[in-house]
Amino acid sequence: MQNRTMKIAAFLPNWIGDAVMATPALRAIRNGFPDATITAVMRPYVADVLAGLDLVDQQILCDPKGRSRDRRGWGLIKMLRQESFDCAVLFPNSLRSAWTAWQSGAKRRVGMNRDYRGLLLTDRITPHLKSDPNPVLEEYLRLAKHLGCSVDSRQTELATTIDDERRLDDFFDQHAAGLRQRGYVSLNPGGAFGAAKHWPTEYFGELARRIRVELGLAVVVLCGPAERDEAARIVEFAEHPDVVSLGLVAPSIGLTKAAVKHAALLVTTDSGPRHFAQPFDVPVVTLFGPTHIAWSETFYGKATHLQVDLDCGPCQQRVCPLGHHRCMAELDVDRVFTAVAARLDASVQVHSEVSSPRLWALDAFDQRKSA
Repeated sequence: MQNRTMKIAAFLPNWIGDAVMATPALRAIRNGFPDATITAVMRPYVADVLAGLDLVDQQILCDPKGRSRDRRGWGLIKMLRQESFDCAVLFPNSLRSAWTAWQSGAKRRVGMNRDYRGLLLTDRITPHLKSDPNPVLEEYLRLAKHLGCSVDSRQTELATTIDDERRLDDFFDQHAAGLRQRGYVSLNPGGAFGAAKHWPTEYFGELARRIRVELGLAVVVLCGPAERDEAARIVEFAEHPDVVSLGLVAPSIGLTKAAVKHAALLVTTDSGPRHFAQPFDVPVVTLFGPTHIAWSETFYGKATHLQVDLDCGPCQQRVCPLGHHRCMAELDVDRVFTAVAARLDASVQVHSEVSSPRLWALDAFDQRKSA
């Protein structure tokens, strides 16, 4: 294959967190084929996640349930065929992605040999067993390695745009004046996976109140369009004016990225925005319920994983099959608060100078701890 003329289609994951975990592999492919034209084939919201990065040269948006004919069915296939791709790299393991890559006419189609799609691939990589939890990030790197790319980093990447930063500034100016300078912790209660990932709303509210009262940091509750009501209830449970919801303005992925980027710490369920912390070097405490930690491990040194040890889990189910939801209900606020304080304390010890609102917050926390 000649790098100068190669055209690579990267079919990206559909889940927000998986898209972030795919960035080390995308970087490896970018570095391995610096003269190639790399086109990302992805959902519109995944494009929002990766906005501002230089990992790909162009994008083709796909939306199987959308109104635009250019983003689904034969309209999408036509756009892909016009590109005459030399190679398609399939990050999703779905039959749909393999069929679309085959229909695109890509000469080489690289992906995991699973879910009955082997005949649609030219390069079939043997996946790990589904019964053997292993990091998705590592599986993505195997795709890049198969292409002959050097795989020497697991570092995930994200960026914020000028518009993302402006919208965050506007949010604080209009709804939380002074809180950004004081420093804040972000809470992410969402989980598109299903109800089983949810930590009780009242627990989030109590945690937010304790962070403000006992640690002196403000709290910004993150949310997507579907979580605005839950975020508002967390604010109600917290009963403190320095606990505010990002749902007071129109939610967006870019705004959420900016809010995480400038936070002192992120507390999150095992959902997509959890993965926004590592690229921005923000400490994170993740609350795991039904999902196995190994699947989404990113080897981040500033991450704390919390999970209740139960005989029935992790079950990987979207809704608790036994109806008790003990994996989240028994993850008590005291344990989470202790982890938050410890992770903030660890961050204080490693920072050497105050150069951002996030570090101002850590410096203030250090002073309170020493008092």
